[in-house]
Amino acid sequence: MDKTSKIVITVFIAVLFFCMGTAGYMAVEGWGVLDSAYMTAITLSTVGFLEVHDLSNGGRLFTIFLIFTGVGYFLYLGSVFITSVVDGEIKSMLGRQRLNSKIKKMKNHYIVCGYGRIGRILCNFVAEETIDIVVVEQNEELKDLLEKDKIHYIIGDAGNEEILEKAGIKQAKALVALLGTDAANVFLVLTARQLNPDIYIMARAISTMVIKKLYVAGANQVECPYDTGGISMGLKLLRPTVSNFLNTALSRESDAIQLEEAFVPETSNYAGKQLKDSGIRQDYNLIIIALKEKSGHMVFAPSFETIIHPWDTLIVMGKTEDLKAFRRALGNV
Repeated sequence: MDKTSKIVITVFIAVLFFCMGTAGYMAVEGWGVLDSAYMTAITLSTVGFLEVHDLSNGGRLFTIFLIFTGVGYFLYLGSVFITSVVDGEIKSMLGRQRLNSKIKKMKNHYIVCGYGRIGRILCNFVAEETIDIVVVEQNEELKDLLEKDKIHYIIGDAGNEEILEKAGIKQAKALVALLGTDAANVFLVLTARQLNPDIYIMARAISTMVIKKLYVAGANQVECPYDTGGISMGLKLLRPTVSNFLNTALSRESDAIQLEEAFVPETSNYAGKQLKDSGIRQDYNLIIIALKEKSGHMVFAPSFETIIHPWDTLIVMGKTEDLKAFRRALGNV
């Protein structure tokens, strides 16, 4: 039985007791509707007012019956209500403590500040690969939505240092600034960079005028959704086939083909080998699209003689299962 049904049944029983008491006094004492209803009300509420009229023996017996049944029910109802409130508060407190404990243990996680439309889409996309996400959201009305989406969250101002520290910014891998205004995002980036100089910061710019300021504040990457959306629409108009291919390769909906990046650690068996000797193509049926060197230089369509160095990042294309196997072989989690 759901909560609404329980409330309806509870109210119905209460009304039933009141009607029964009113009808009882009318039948036993011969009083009018108003006097009978008043007597029922003061009896069930136990306020202790004087009776409307002197009671007969039958009226006294009926009053005793009404007290033991009706008053007993209302006392029980009050205890159930208080218990449910207390239990709810206790469960809420324990749930919050467990959530704080999980967040405190997180390392190399993602912090998303702002759970609006873009923030939710971003979290759902990242959650397909990892659950190590902490959302910092100031609007308490989004609490139920965050719990429904099973996202770790903290309700508070993302620009507050204490809130960011609770979110584990010093152990986090990246932070995404998606607050409602450019000024708030600039302040957030400054604060986050101060707390963790090594964290990767991505920020949203509502206005193109603030992009440079976000980079100066410490952002590693700045995205303007309007520009990105316009370019995407233009690409679909001018090169629809290329656009469809990229949408398929970059999405998680198709297992036919995916684009993925794979980091080469110093201890990897692939470090120091040429592509032709690595066996990546033969063992995993993957295509190397590009190679990003430690310096940041990008090598597109690398030749088979290209050497894989430690700290390089390979941009590979292939089936989902093959990509996962290759990442495991590299030690990427």
